[in-house]
Amino acid sequence: MASFVIEGGHRLQGEIYPQGAKNEVLQIICATLLTSEEVIVKNIPDILDVNNLIHLLRDMGVKVCKQGIDSYSFQADRIDLDYLESEEFLKRCSSLRGSVMLVGPLVARFGKVLISKPGGDKIGRRRLDTHFLGIQKLGADFRYDDQHEIYVITADSLKGTYMLLDEASVTGTANIVMASVLAEGTTTIYNAACEPYLQQLCRMLNRMGARISGIASNLLTIEGVKELRGTEHTVLPDMIEVGSFIGMAAMTKSELTIKNVSYDNLGIIPECFRRLGVKLEQRGDDIYIPAQDSYEIESFIDGSSMTISDAPWPGLTPDLLSVLLVVATQAKGSVLIHQKMFESRLFFVDKLIDMGAQVILCDPHRAVVIGHNHNFRLRGGNMISPDIRAGIALLIAAMSAEGISRIHNIEQIDRGYQNIEGRLNALGARITRI
Repeated sequence: MASFVIEGGHRLQGEIYPQGAKNEVLQIICATLLTSEEVIVKNIPDILDVNNLIHLLRDMGVKVCKQGIDSYSFQADRIDLDYLESEEFLKRCSSLRGSVMLVGPLVARFGKVLISKPGGDKIGRRRLDTHFLGIQKLGADFRYDDQHEIYVITADSLKGTYMLLDEASVTGTANIVMASVLAEGTTTIYNAACEPYLQQLCRMLNRMGARISGIASNLLTIEGVKELRGTEHTVLPDMIEVGSFIGMAAMTKSELTIKNVSYDNLGIIPECFRRLGVKLEQRGDDIYIPAQDSYEIESFIDGSSMTISDAPWPGLTPDLLSVLLVVATQAKGSVLIHQKMFESRLFFVDKLIDMGAQVILCDPHRAVVIGHNHNFRLRGGNMISPDIRAGIALLIAAMSAEGISRIHNIEQIDRGYQNIEGRLNALGARITRI
């Protein structure tokens, strides 16, 4: 198990480029299975979850060729169907959350897929009902093998239908869309997720020959086609990493420029940091954050205390609530952080309390943060990263803290952030991997 040793109190200075979006690229890579022709994907981040999925596709028989620093070609013209039923394949799926998005493409193109319960962050229940019920409505048959703890999904043919999703699940919508593009007839998906990453997936599929309308709305209409062709696709910058860098700049009183952020696809993220008092400017497609000695949390118009909560797009992504919570610990004022979607994502706050933060954990979903206004620095601590987003939040806290901090289980951070210590050290941070 690797660890970070962080010497806190160093300001950052300079420019940083966000990596390609993890949550988009996992969908895009799975979508390459929908055609036998070559698909080229650019701006792929070099992170653990993505690399594991690429290796899995290669072992499935997909021809994978690295064409540049962040560019790969995929050609799924000879899939090893026997491997898809092997114990090794199922075991690897169980350790990779993104593997669930293999279901839609594989059942649409080959009529059968076996998959074990996927892994990922330990942040509470992450049910798969939306994925499976949606694909089941297209005509697939689902069976759960209790003895081997695997799902067996089969379909002689998929047929378009109307469906109203019980939740606007991003990966669930992506899975259903990928199954629907090769289904016979028209599929209508209401209460569909409409995040920029899902918009990217739909536009890529349309370039491949799919017929998807209603992109960027919660009502998608998909006219099935018999086959798809190859294409090229460039992944958006990672909005979660952009938000993480904004938080780092605020907590360490740093002047920072985040380059090429695709500002129009950040949604409400910049405004949420402004509500905490963080100053930031849009400069073209860059974000400039000036050095600030203090920042004050806003109140609502009626004078009531600020609440920041997650919601389906265009609401705030839940992946940034951990970062916003940490930033609030050094603000002037108080804020209620309301995490609605996952039960266990706020449990990392006990580490922040040990570091001197004033946080009241009301229940698994709500925490009240009383900011120090930079009058009292957090103190270094010894902690374990429970998941990707809590891990980066703890790293931000450690960078602003007094003294030395150690974060263990940083493989969780590596799952979502590419060479994070190297990129931050180039800006003035003091982070050592051991």
